[in-house]
Amino acid sequence: MKDNQRTGNKRLTKKVQKLLVDDLTKKELAKIQEQLKPSVNDIKPVLLTCKLKIHPTPEQEEVLWKLAENCRLLYNFALKERIEWFNSNKELPQDKREKQIRFASQCKQLPLLKQKYPNYKQNYSKTLQQTLKCLDANFRSFYALRRNGYKDANPPRYKGKNYFTTLQYNQIGFKVVKNKITFVHFYPSKEETNIELSFQLNNKFDFSNRKIKHINLFQNHKTKEFFVSIVFELVTPKYYDNGIYQAIDQGVMNLVAGVNSHAGKTIVTKNYRTNKYWQPKIDELQSKRDHCKRYSNRWFWYNEKLVKMKRKEANQNKDFQHKVSKKIITNTKANTIIIGDLTSKEMSKKKIGDKKSDKSLHRSMHNSGSIARFARFLTYKAKIAGKKVIRISERNTTKRCSFCGQKKNRKLSERVIKCDCGLIIDRDINSAINILQRFLAVISLSQKRPVTGQRLLREFRQTFFAKNSCENGSPSHRTREDFELKVLV
Repeated sequence: MKDNQRTGNKRLTKKVQKLLVDDLTKKELAKIQEQLKPSVNDIKPVLLTCKLKIHPTPEQEEVLWKLAENCRLLYNFALKERIEWFNSNKELPQDKREKQIRFASQCKQLPLLKQKYPNYKQNYSKTLQQTLKCLDANFRSFYALRRNGYKDANPPRYKGKNYFTTLQYNQIGFKVVKNKITFVHFYPSKEETNIELSFQLNNKFDFSNRKIKHINLFQNHKTKEFFVSIVFELVTPKYYDNGIYQAIDQGVMNLVAGVNSHAGKTIVTKNYRTNKYWQPKIDELQSKRDHCKRYSNRWFWYNEKLVKMKRKEANQNKDFQHKVSKKIITNTKANTIIIGDLTSKEMSKKKIGDKKSDKSLHRSMHNSGSIARFARFLTYKAKIAGKKVIRISERNTTKRCSFCGQKKNRKLSERVIKCDCGLIIDRDINSAINILQRFLAVISLSQKRPVTGQRLLREFRQTFFAKNSCENGSPSHRTREDFELKVLV
């Protein structure tokens, strides 16, 4: 009897393994296999950014605005040149187009531009080069969107007169001594003497002993406060695979629904829905502001309060995601964390044939904090701890039963899955289990570790399902409350 049951479980495991892999496209499968290979990035030190507030004097602020204005004009002139090339060549075939304008060609024009317009000599050369590099990155992103099918994507926009363009210093052009930072510039004051751009940094780090790679000096356009972002290197422990894996499914209601491979324990963290509190207040204030005459004193009064509310809501979401991601990295024994590869843009995209979209869902999705941002937090915190985050496609992970592999379309309101095989399980936990099983199935396809992947998948299913199985081998009926739900924060 037991031998027949084991044989049936092995067949079911192989069936689920095949179904989860077959759901993947060739591109998605290749992406997962590429992440499994040892990478040079696993050895490289991680780059961290420290954002610090500075307090310039009125004289220093005048200099900063003048330098930023030069960068803004350069950005707009270079942008105009690129947009003209794009408009004149976008309809032509590839072989008849003019030579494309690139970062290197625009950089070569800087010496001639400085001779024609001497005010550009006031800036350190690196800041002008980095401005053109920023424009080049924006255009690369624009071209990538059009290649991926977003034909409505528009080119980057011009920067307005009151826009403080970020001053970027790459490796040189600044000096850091303990907690004091000084920037190089050549702008003369009214007395024809240079005003020193030196600022005191109130921070616990001593940057004099760290390898600084990049510094940005910018202004928050809403609060009008000045900041510096210091990018520095941090040596991290070397990653190794300890054979323990943690799978995480992200969502709107539950920020994290996870399951581990060695014990089969589940974790669920409810999303900190700040929009439930802030959105009615924001809507009310926005309605009052919109009933005022635009740019009147009362309009500005309401607008200032509205900006503060939105900023506080965003900060609360960001703080919560920082705490949860740190707690996960600290508490998990797994050195490899698998998360679903998705973005709120894809989730809220209107499908072909849908006459109307779920506006409430889209609003909840965008107001519950950035899903992609949480994945970034988890990735860099894992790198610091010597761990690794692997992103895997979530295709059909909710539709398929994690026990028998049966596929069924489910409504978003269906939070508990009831399968014909007898499994009753929470929707998000089912998705997390399928993510983990898909990852282990992909491992079993590799030439180096086929047996290991099959063994890990079989052991996980025995741990998670077999201990709660009925006499016929199917999982017992379990409600959502039967799972061990642990709120991390």
